[in-house]
Amino acid sequence: MGFRPLVLCADDYGLTEGVSRGILALAERGRISATGAMANMPGWPRLAAPLRALGHGIIGVGLHLNLTTGAPLGAMPGLAPAGAFPRLGALLRQVLPVRGATRAAMEGELAAEIARQLDAFEQAHGAMPDFVDGHQHVHALPVVRQVLLRLLSQRYPAGRRRPWLRDPSDGLAAILRRGVSADKAVIVALLSAGFRRDARSASFDTNEGFSGFSPLQAATPAARVLERALLRLGPRPLIMCHPGHVDAALRALDPAVESRPLELAYLASADFGELLAKHRIRLVPRP
Repeated sequence: MGFRPLVLCADDYGLTEGVSRGILALAERGRISATGAMANMPGWPRLAAPLRALGHGIIGVGLHLNLTTGAPLGAMPGLAPAGAFPRLGALLRQVLPVRGATRAAMEGELAAEIARQLDAFEQAHGAMPDFVDGHQHVHALPVVRQVLLRLLSQRYPAGRRRPWLRDPSDGLAAILRRGVSADKAVIVALLSAGFRRDARSASFDTNEGFSGFSPLQAATPAARVLERALLRLGPRPLIMCHPGHVDAALRALDPAVESRPLELAYLASADFGELLAKHRIRLVPRP
């Protein structure tokens, strides 16, 4: 029996120095196979260099499209009038019910910011993103996905190398079987319903099968999160993770704090290596 390919993606590279340092250490050891970069964050231009030094193909490096943390790279008077992104709940209240002229204006703001983040990624990384996903899965929201797919189709024409896209949904049976943060996983699956179909209709590749949801709290052992994430894998599976070192910037920016170093330690451990071997998993940079 051969090894099963799996993308293990560490989210939030560039969020802070400590988070990025932890992710980079795992990448260098081969304990993750992809990472999504937050190109709107001020440290990204400097933090991109160590990823480039790893070499193309060693790890997948994508754009972790961000609309809920920090500041946009340009003016967004509708979505971020004070110059800071809204929290996820506020973003949902803004983008889900819009119609008519309001929707057209919002789509224009979204398209401009997505383009700015793609530009910032490419300028620092020196290449197009291997994939595109979203911080808190915002890329898969109905309005955002339509703008994103339209922009990516224009920027990366069909027939050439293109980024693949994260589908953050999975089937209900698989979600319930894993039993960790099933409520989160179900909500994300509902909000992202049809994303894979829409992406593939636009000729973008995606994963099939998604897991790794967790409470992002120190009380939930990282070993349990990863062990359960490996249950009921899809045919082209992707697992997300959120490792990193804690620093003052992280405490100021993100609610997921104390769970990150615990996840980092587990992913670097012999126990995690044994878990991969037990399940005959081979980490790969793309589905």
